[in-house]
Amino acid sequence: MSQKLVERLQQEFGADILAAGGMHGDETITVSPDKVVGVLTHLRDKEGCEQLSDLVGVDYPDRDRRFEVNYLMRSWKNNQRLVVKVEVEDGDAIPTVAGIYRSANWHEREVYDLYGIQFSGHPDLRRILTHHQFEGHALRKDYPIERGQECKVPEKLFTDESLELAARRANDLSTELGGVVDEVYPSDLLTVNLGPSHPAMHGALRVEVLLDGETILESKTEIGYIHRCFEKEAEDHTWAQVMPYTDRLNYCSAMTNNSIYASAVEKMLGVEITPRAQAIRVIVSELGRIIDHLVCVCANLVDIGALTNYWYLYNVRESIYQSLEKLCGSRLTTNYARIGGMSHDLYDGFEAEIRQKMEELVQGTDDVMKLIARNRIFLDRTVDVGIISQEDALSFGFTGPCLRATGLAYDLRKHAPYWGYENYDFDIPTGTNGDTHDRILVRMAEMVQSRRIVEQALENLPDGPLNIEDHAIILPPKEKVYGSIEGVMNQFKLISEGILVPAGAGYGFGEGANGELGFYCISDGSGNPYRLKVRPPCFPIFSAFSHLVDGGMVPDAIATLGSLNIIAGELDR
Repeated sequence: MSQKLVERLQQEFGADILAAGGMHGDETITVSPDKVVGVLTHLRDKEGCEQLSDLVGVDYPDRDRRFEVNYLMRSWKNNQRLVVKVEVEDGDAIPTVAGIYRSANWHEREVYDLYGIQFSGHPDLRRILTHHQFEGHALRKDYPIERGQECKVPEKLFTDESLELAARRANDLSTELGGVVDEVYPSDLLTVNLGPSHPAMHGALRVEVLLDGETILESKTEIGYIHRCFEKEAEDHTWAQVMPYTDRLNYCSAMTNNSIYASAVEKMLGVEITPRAQAIRVIVSELGRIIDHLVCVCANLVDIGALTNYWYLYNVRESIYQSLEKLCGSRLTTNYARIGGMSHDLYDGFEAEIRQKMEELVQGTDDVMKLIARNRIFLDRTVDVGIISQEDALSFGFTGPCLRATGLAYDLRKHAPYWGYENYDFDIPTGTNGDTHDRILVRMAEMVQSRRIVEQALENLPDGPLNIEDHAIILPPKEKVYGSIEGVMNQFKLISEGILVPAGAGYGFGEGANGELGFYCISDGSGNPYRLKVRPPCFPIFSAFSHLVDGGMVPDAIATLGSLNIIAGELDR
């Protein structure tokens, strides 16, 4: 279908499509910077591409046009993807597409921050992952990886001018309502920082809110407080050495991150892992989804005063963690997957243990639903709170439970299946209102479906080898390393040089706990990634936070944030 899309675009735009190609299952087109607005507008309005899911900058210092910007387009309705490429010289600008896709606002800020590429007409083009005093652009190839920079003066997000504008907007709204509200003066307004600290902000998130009483007139979000420089570090390590860094993205479901990253590199290599490894990835990834949803829901309920539910759910989560720790030796950050398979097989008794814990999950979720399903306080705090329409959710780049809460039954495990997900029987829970209530209940229902998947995978767990038989990718068995010079050299080259991934680009992705987790991989044929861009589900979701809470009350903002499940390690990378 994407190929037909490219042909239609070539007919529509003719010579403005400078090139067309493919990359590991995705079609690509190249356009000049001045044509990108027209092409993306056409894709949205005429071709049903509802979403700009990510923007990927790349630095090629030896090219005449130094930078490449890749627009990752997705149509959920037509189940198709397209990459639109734009090449730009250092110092030139690309027109913003923030007026076409709302997700472009933060995506363009990130590319500007890390590469210095200008986006003309952008409504708020400033740094987003590095601080406001940062000098240079961290992902340029000539920026030294060891250079750190200290932020000495915190950034004030609301200025005197913005206070004046906010007061004027509040008064204009009062006039529209017939003057039922007293006139607001800038001196009446109060700026308050929510975060960057626990408990309300769930980690290192900062939101500066402009209050009239307890009503949020306007809010501005800031991130980057635990920026780990994942993408810069990836360029300095081998493909295999990147694996432990993926644990620290969404650290609430590390097993899922490991496995999706491994699949992205396997896509670049053109290899398929064994049926047993696929089934084990399904099991551990679904367990990761369950424990992620458990901590999201129970913390969200605590935020609105429902403490008892926390213990019903958290005890189940800790029980599952005990099995994961026995499996890989680590509780939170797991490093269990490997490119080409898994680090080792399941331990004896794993299957029976997990079946028992799935029964504990049923008991825990049933108990919680009895407490909240018709609870007046819970309903008052969540129904019609933090509503987002399906159209806005798509424009902001929502995926996963937050998108499904708006009623769109789209799940990558069903619509772009991997690891044999097409062979599992499970449903896609959806909401109807796109509010905090729906986001919580969708996650509750998804845990039930994940349990179904885990039980099916355990029941039909294949025998056979765990890892592929390709020792240019997988480390040789220890008996060969210790017993032959060939084994020693095989291991030495893999450790020192890394897996030699063929030159090219590819986008590997899967259904993470919070939505689409993707890795845009570019290889120059060496053992290190030339470019490795993470598409974290939380990034576009948190970009919509102000849209969700402005005009509401402070307690509603806290309830809304918990239902979005923003994990700062994934958000900041």
